[in-house]
Amino acid sequence: MKPIIVLIATVLASQSALAQQQEWIDLTHALSEQSVFWPTAEPFKLVTDAEGFTDGGYYYSAYSFSAAEHGGTHIDAPIHFAAGRRTVDQIPLSQLIGNAVVIDVSAKARKDADYLVVKDDFAAWERARGEIPKQAIVLLHTGYGQFWPDAERYLGTAQRGEEGVAKLHFPGLHPDAALWLVNQRHIKAVGIDTASIDYGMSRDFASHVALMGANVPAFENVANLHKLPARGVFVVALPTKIEGGSGGPLRIVARVSAP
Repeated sequence: MKPIIVLIATVLASQSALAQQQEWIDLTHALSEQSVFWPTAEPFKLVTDAEGFTDGGYYYSAYSFSAAEHGGTHIDAPIHFAAGRRTVDQIPLSQLIGNAVVIDVSAKARKDADYLVVKDDFAAWERARGEIPKQAIVLLHTGYGQFWPDAERYLGTAQRGEEGVAKLHFPGLHPDAALWLVNQRHIKAVGIDTASIDYGMSRDFASHVALMGANVPAFENVANLHKLPARGVFVVALPTKIEGGSGGPLRIVARVSAP
């Protein structure tokens, strides 16, 4: 029996050591009335239904909330921009969980609020770190997460309504680069630390169309990408399972292995 006990102890010690070498990072902005939403979207509201001590002597609280699907840290399901593609409840779990790479374009986005991530950015990343693996989750770090929840700086405007949409300025993904990710790297999903995969001034949302026509979802308003390395990242991105939904609130976290 002793060899078996020693083996079990060795395995447990190995797992404990591995756990100590890993860190979980929350990539989700908390939903609140300060959360950034698209200028034409219904913002987040939290209503107190009950809060305080009851006649029975115990404390009880309950709240109701409402919001548009696409606000705060959220997912765009393929149906959002592609007829007949998957709704949020139809996206396979395997497509929302997996190894991720982080493409840092923050230096370029700092100089150009309308910067578009292009194929050359991916080529430069691959020259330094090897090919983006097939079935990876690609996270685009523009540096705009630092401005959350200041809509003026994050979106380029704090104005609401259609007038606000006309003044949006923030980085996004070039449509040609989106097609390249789909056709050449066969990715699972794309995430970005801005309000949209398409840049703020887009009027045709061609990157959304390119991704979602291939049933590739997008994660938007992702937080804390500056805390992630370029590789060695494992992502779990689980949205609210809304039947027939075009998107919804997303809780996304990343496990980072120590170098």
